[in-house]
Amino acid sequence: MAISGSECGTSLSVGTKQTKLAIEKGEAVKVFIAGDADAKLVEPIAELCRELGIPLVSVVSMRELGKACGIQVGAAAAAMVRK
Repeated sequence: MAISGSECGTSLSVGTKQTKLAIEKGEAVKVFIAGDADAKLVEPIAELCRELGIPLVSVVSMRELGKACGIQVGAAAAAMVRK
């Protein structure tokens, strides 16, 4: 699985802080959450997505999400954002 938004006019924000910021700015169009991430980190992001109607996708692990985003480390969250 690779996450790329370049073909649909989006880019990626990777990490909990950047993902939350993208949601708050109204730029996130889809959010990915790692299933093995600490709930204290990702639950506020998931709640924002539910409140704002942003599609939320669960990914098996932080390692898988990081790899899908093209980084060498795990990621708890990522968002596809409008360019």
